Amino acid sequence: MRVRPVTGDDPREILRGLRRALDGAGPSLGLGVVPGVAGDVPEGTAVVVTTSGSTGVPKSVILGGDALAASARATADRIGSGAWLLALPAAYVAGLQVLVRSVVAGHEPGFIDGSFTPRGFAEAASALSSDAGAGTPTFTSLVPAQLTRLLDAAERDEAVADALRSFARILVGGQALAPAVLERAEAAGARIVRTYGSTETSGGCVYDGIPLDPVSVRIHRGEVQVAGPTLATGYLGAPELTAHAFVRDRDGTRWYRTGDAGILDEDGVLRVRGRLDNVIVSGGVNISLDRVERIVRDVPGLGEAVVIGVPDDRWGEASVVVAARGEALRRSEAVQLEEARGAVAAEIGPHARPARLILVDHLDTLPSGKPDREAIRRTVLALH
Repeated sequence: MRVRPVTGDDPREILRGLRRALDGAGPSLGLGVVPGVAGDVPEGTAVVVTTSGSTGVPKSVILGGDALAASARATADRIGSGAWLLALPAAYVAGLQVLVRSVVAGHEPGFIDGSFTPRGFAEAASALSSDAGAGTPTFTSLVPAQLTRLLDAAERDEAVADALRSFARILVGGQALAPAVLERAEAAGARIVRTYGSTETSGGCVYDGIPLDPVSVRIHRGEVQVAGPTLATGYLGAPELTAHAFVRDRDGTRWYRTGDAGILDEDGVLRVRGRLDNVIVSGGVNISLDRVERIVRDVPGLGEAVVIGVPDDRWGEASVVVAARGEALRRSEAVQLEEARGAVAAEIGPHARPARLILVDHLDTLPSGKPDREAIRRTVLALH
């Protein structure tokens, strides 16, 4: 079975091909497939999603129609079924799943004309509610940066505020949602569900820390691992990578190794602590940059900041906070940095304090909306 590459990112074209692929009537779709990465895919493959992620290393993930549908049904079982608004790129798994859920639910999805803007979001939300009809709940999926932008706009635009309140649930994933942003959203009347997952799990598979019903989560040697019918088949043209990422235990259960550090608390709630490999060694001490970043984002004005590691002549490596100008301009850079350093020192220790704060005009992002950490790191190294 071969893959038909989809050029461009027209969501309506992707939806047409997706319907055929899910029905088994059409070829598998190749979204973002890198030239030179090819090969046969197993029968039942609906989509191959190629994503570079935040590290810049491309991976072509094979997703079966059964896995995508299982994820869509599990979401409906958890939050309800209805009409969905696509506010994310359809070529990435979070946007793709909005289309899959629409197909499974039997509702036409809503689309935003042009690029994402708060006004465009509000108009599309209103049109979706009207088209879906009274009594049909509506849903959407966002990344934290989009939610923050909408909340800012809602303070001065009642149409945007109404749009946020109109959805039965708004899924937010792609990266951790800062507690302060969640509080703002809830105060604005938005019903937020924080999601955790990846392309390899057909999108979000843990909602507000609780796995969806067909999904199992375990912590093995500190790593979050996921099992269940939503797992990808593997990676196109990369059998060694597939064998490393997807493993079977003694009873035959197939687990996906996420590479994330996490814990399961007494109530079975998953708490992700960051990437196992996003660690620097500063002065001989291991420091999780994800943990530092979560703390820094609680500092006023640094809610979207990114923390990256850079070489340091004295300590070997050090962390740097990178933030967009805007809110941070209301106070001096020195004050912002000291607040961030103080917060990190209080929770982790003085050894983990970031060395610098760098303000940029804008933070580089991937098409999925996530920070492009590799591009941000290159920018910092050029300045360093």
